[in-house]
Amino acid sequence: MFDLTELTQSIGDLDEKTALRLLNEFVASNPTEVEAQAVVGACQKGMAIVGGLFEKNEYYVGDLIFAGELLTNVLEIIKPVLGQSTSLKVGSIVLGTVEGDLHDIGKNIFKGMAEAAGFEVYDLGIDATANAFVEKVKETKANIVGMSGVLTLALDSMKGTVDALKEAGLRDSVKIVIGGNPVTAEACKQVGADAFTINAAEGVKICQGWVS
Repeated sequence: MFDLTELTQSIGDLDEKTALRLLNEFVASNPTEVEAQAVVGACQKGMAIVGGLFEKNEYYVGDLIFAGELLTNVLEIIKPVLGQSTSLKVGSIVLGTVEGDLHDIGKNIFKGMAEAAGFEVYDLGIDATANAFVEKVKETKANIVGMSGVLTLALDSMKGTVDALKEAGLRDSVKIVIGGNPVTAEACKQVGADAFTINAAEGVKICQGWVS
């Protein structure tokens, strides 16, 4: 019997060697799709451990980046077993670093953790215009918009994006979370977002609360 607890712990410990060994052994055992979904769930629990340790300042940004890369590798290994199943998806997020800002480390960490938690993430990259957010929400029918920015001017772009979503008649169909250095409760109110965070793990928890 495959040890899901050991896999969860290896992800939480950032023990790449053990995690990949366990995954390769699992895939070689010709598992069912249901078993594969259980393994993805174990990986999600491992990422929750990583997020918790980051919140306690026991892990740092570099650890989160590594965890995101590890998770990407894990999902690549297990993807063939999962087939085209979408049952793991809990919600969808249109994500981007807003226009005028080119920083993407925080965004990428959030993306990795959100995908690990079962979200479909549509990443617009950096310097994403308000129109790009609007068009992607229209296209994907996503229920969450995540905007990231490190520069103070990013707040103006965030507000512009919220206004554009309103004009397009999409604002009421999405929840909006903003993240990055300049965001505060006051900034969140001015931008017109539903929530803010400066912590990727907390941001994912907020999104999970919206879809639960």
